This record gives sequence, C-alpha cells and structure tokens, in this order.
Amino acid sequence: MNGYKPPDDIWTDVLGRRDAALYLGLAAAWGTAFVATDAALDAVPPVPLAAVRFDLAALALFAVVVATGRTLRPRGWGDWSPILVGGLCNIGLHHALLFAGQRTVPPAVAATLLGLVPVLTPAVTRFTRPDERLSPAGVVGVLVGFGGVALIANPDPSNLTASVGVGLVLASAVVWTAGAVFTDESDAELGGLALQAWTLLVGALALDAGTLVVPGQSFAAASFPPVTTAWVLYLALVPGALGFLLYFRLLDRLGPIEMGLIEYVIPPFAALFGWVVFGETIGAATVAGFAAIVVGFCLVKADVLRRRLRAWTDA
Repeated sequence: MNGYKPPDDIWTDVLGRRDAALYLGLAAAWGTAFVATDAALDAVPPVPLAAVRFDLAALALFAVVVATGRTLRPRGWGDWSPILVGGLCNIGLHHALLFAGQRTVPPAVAATLLGLVPVLTPAVTRFTRPDERLSPAGVVGVLVGFGGVALIANPDPSNLTASVGVGLVLASAVVWTAGAVFTDESDAELGGLALQAWTLLVGALALDAGTLVVPGQSFAAASFPPVTTAWVLYLALVPGALGFLLYFRLLDRLGPIEMGLIEYVIPPFAALFGWVVFGETIGAATVAGFAAIVVGFCLVKADVLRRRLRAWTDA
C-alpha cells in the first residue's frame, strides 16, 4: 500500500517528532532564561541567584517524585555518577560562571557565546565515545556556526570589563561540555525524575556553599522585591526544573553531540525575548551571526534534512 510504513518506522518517526518538539521547547525555555537572569541580576548577585534558583527547582522536582510515589533513594554508583557530574558541572559551576558573566554581557550575546559547546563537544566526545562523531560536512557546519558566534560576540579589547564577562561565559561553556560528555545514565537504576531531582540538589548545594566562600556573593547582598521574586520563580520552575528534566532525558536519548547543538538554537529565542521584554535592539552583525549559525546547523544536520526531504517528496 502506498505510504505504508512498517511499525518500527512509524514509532521511530513518532519518537523523532516528539524529541524534535521537546528539543525546540527546551531551546525556547532556555532562551528566555538569559533575559530572566539579566533582569534578576539587578537585585541578586550571580551565585546567590543561581543557588536560590536551583534550591527551588530541586524542591519542586522532589515534591513531584514524592507525590507520584516514585523511588527516591539512589542505589549505587550507576545512580550517583550522573548525579554528581551533572550536578557539579552542568548545574553548579556552569551557572556560577554564566551568571557572573551575564553582569556585563547582554542576554542574546551570552546565549550565543555558548555556541562554543557544539565546537568542543565533538572533540571531547571523540576520545570518550568513539562511536559518536561528526561527518566532514558536520565539522564544516560547526566551524561556520562558531564563526557566527564570534561575529555576534565581537569582544572589545578596550573594554576589559566586557571582555572578562565574555571569558566567564566561555569558561561556563567548557564546564558544560565536560558535564554533558561525562554524564552517563546507562547504568542508572533510579527513575529519570528522581535522578534529575538529585542532580539539581547537588548543584544547588554546591552553589549554596559558594555563597559562603566567594567574596561579595552572600545572600546578605541580595534583595527580593516582587518583580525579582517573580523572575526567580520563573527561572526555578520553567527553565530550571522543567528545562533540566527535559535536557537530561534528551541527553540520554540523543547523546552529547546532538544536545550540544541546542546552543545554536537558543540565541534567536534569547534575542527575541530580549526585544519583547526590554526592547533590546538586534544589530546587523547579530543578524549575520544568526544566519551563519543557521547555515552551520543545517550542515551539521544535513543527513537528517536530506532524509526528511526525501520522505516528503516520496510521500
């Protein structure tokens, strides 16, 4: 029968579309997070902001785990390994560096600077997971995308403060890459929801400790007027609890290289949200950088796009 697909192909297509929808939704949520963070940093220093965000996010996920009767206790190293790596790298250190950098780097630029992640991830993954690698077209695509990142970032050597901020954001990208590559849930026995709750808690506790030892980053230096509180709650529940639950689920299914590419999808959402909320302008260099990122992403995903186009034309 024309157009008939075997059951396996049907389920592959359905799962692929669901993952694509979740991927796009995650990119949108994390794009808004850059603008929400920028707004909250007016009243809360970077480390306390990251700490309270993930304190609340972890609490929300633990509440869901308990309410739904899921198993909560990690059972061994197969559970603790992704909890510790993801918590310390992707939650703790990454957000401390990122939020500190965002004090001098605009949200859309910070989001775009994380485009270093898709460049670093294949290189690191090549040594840790030899079966996952980019095609030659994919390598070109990553380089083109990074060119777009550099075009948008445009660091100014004469502005030392801004340059330090750029450096902090790029350092956060390195830490994120390490967390993504070395987080392995293949031996985990704990359910995904409980696993992510513990991961957020480990990151939150690391950030809480940071408020005690990093000068100028104590909760005493923070204030929470109503508008700031609303931004913090949004950060905790949407990009935080829900966003990281989606991220680690997709990371387990798609792998670090595929998930690293999400950093090329986030910046347009960050720029759009910044324009809507704060009226931030988008210059010609930013538009050109976005175009380069789109071209790079298409090159990386060339095989998938060709298969989709062939399926549509054959239907």
